[in-house]
Amino acid sequence: MKKIIPLVIFIIIGIFLFLSLNSNPNKLPSPLVGKMFPELEGKDFYTNEKVKLNDLMDNELTLVNVWASWCATCRKEHQMIMNIAKNESFQLIGINYKDQKKDGQKYLEIMGNPFDEIIFDPEGRIGMELGVYATPETFLINKDGLIVYKHIGEITPEVWNQNFLVQLKTL
Repeated sequence: MKKIIPLVIFIIIGIFLFLSLNSNPNKLPSPLVGKMFPELEGKDFYTNEKVKLNDLMDNELTLVNVWASWCATCRKEHQMIMNIAKNESFQLIGINYKDQKKDGQKYLEIMGNPFDEIIFDPEGRIGMELGVYATPETFLINKDGLIVYKHIGEITPEVWNQNFLVQLKTL
């Protein structure tokens, strides 16, 4: 009996470890979903003027995309973000996260700028407030300022159709 108890505990721990390693990190729940977008202040990417993110949303349906020039997945995702900006009728705000401004500017010059507004977050302070732990991360905010969806990782056409469009249909 004394040998069986440690074996059972070991098996239970193994099952939990297996399940946690096989979970999809893009589907991790965010404590911010279902809550109002936090009152955050940052600096405009181009003018360096202080900006309140909530003021930028101006009661519009908004997509907030956290990106960086050094992020390989952001580069992969960028054409999809450009397509979204071209084909969808809502505001797109970019947060340039833990980046050098000159690198972010060069990235946008080469890749194109899909954003209506860009906030510069070189220290990652805004990202920390939003619970960002990897780029890219994208938030869908309704007209009332409520975060209705958060996606961690690349937005592919499949992710857009299966996750974002489903959420947009409910708004």
